[in-house]
Amino acid sequence: MPREPFEALPDVLNASQLAEALHLSRSGAYNLLNQADFPTLHVGGKKLVMKQALMDWMQRHTNASIHEKEQ
Repeated sequence: MPREPFEALPDVLNASQLAEALHLSRSGAYNLLNQADFPTLHVGGKKLVMKQALMDWMQRHTNASIHEKEQ
């Protein structure tokens, strides 16, 4: 079993891989990829996200991180 939740994922994820990793529908993944603050990479008409940028974004958007910023 991987130690890191996304260890087995490639370094750059497409919408389908993002959806599978986060247990979302493809449209849910595209909703994320279209958010202004989501770290989307646009390459040749494709929307991608780097695995490390995804993990950083998730960390910044957890409730624990929000509460730490308020203190």
